[in-house]
Amino acid sequence: MKEFIEYIAKQLVDNPDGVVVEEKLTEEKKIVLSLKVQADDIGKVIGKQGKTAQAMRTLLTAVSAKEGKRAILEIED
Repeated sequence: MKEFIEYIAKQLVDNPDGVVVEEKLTEEKKIVLSLKVQADDIGKVIGKQGKTAQAMRTLLTAVSAKEGKRAILEIED
């Protein structure tokens, strides 16, 4: 899942080297992914009215459900 979100984010931003995804296991079946990008790319990851971020969260939910887990995506400034 970490690689999946990292791949999507790198395709969206101008500086793919600035994309960092950290995975935090909070419970046995719950994973929190923290996405960090450079300041000038944050708008591209969030999108208009948050639609790009919401689409990434929807895809992440589908991928994590296949593995029997629940994943949460946090986008940090």
